[in-house]
Amino acid sequence: MKPLSIAGIQLSLAAKDNFCLVEKKSKEAVSRFPWLQMIVFSELAVGGASLKDETFFLKEYLDKLKDLAKELGVWLIPGSFYERTEKGVYNTSPVIDDKGNLVIKSRKLFPFLPYETGVEAGNEACTFEVPGCGIMGIHICYDLWFPETSRALALKGAEVILHPSLTDTCDRDVERAMVKATAAQQQCYYIDVNAGGEQ
Repeated sequence: MKPLSIAGIQLSLAAKDNFCLVEKKSKEAVSRFPWLQMIVFSELAVGGASLKDETFFLKEYLDKLKDLAKELGVWLIPGSFYERTEKGVYNTSPVIDDKGNLVIKSRKLFPFLPYETGVEAGNEACTFEVPGCGIMGIHICYDLWFPETSRALALKGAEVILHPSLTDTCDRDVERAMVKATAAQQQCYYIDVNAGGEQ
C-alpha cells in the first residue's frame, strides 16, 4: 500500500439539507490541502436521520455528488443516505471515484433499532480498491459494534476501514475505544468520522 491522503470531515449538522455545507467544506479541504485524494463525511450528513422526507434520499443527490468528486478530483464518500429500492429502504454509503464514477454502494448491515425501524439490513461486507493505493472497506455506524463486520472486511483485504457514524449518545466513549481495538485486532487503519451536532 502506498500513501493515501484521507480527510475525515466532522461537522455540526442540522436535520435539514446540508448539501451546500458538505460541498463548501469539500472545496475548502481541497483548496487548503491540494494533495488530498479522498474525503469522508459522517453518516446521514446531508439530510439527517429522518425516513419521512424522501427529498433527502440518495437519488436526489447522487448526480450532484458525482459532479463534485469529478470537479475536485478526489474520491468522495459523502457519508450515508437513506435509499429506497424495490426491496425496501437501506442506509447506504456511495463510493465515488475521482473521475465522478459511482464505484460501489455500502449498505448498513445492522440498522440501529428502534431508531431505524423500517430500514432493511444490508447483506455484504463492502470493499473497494483505490488503484495503486490499496483496498478500503466501509461499515456504517452501528456496524462497528459487531466485530464480525470488521473481520469480514479484513478477510476481504481491507487495509483501511472507513466508518461514517452518527453517534451523539452517552456511549460515544465506548465507540471510540472500539475503534482503537478494531484497528489493533484487524491490523488495519481505521478512519472514524462522527457527527453529533444538532441531529
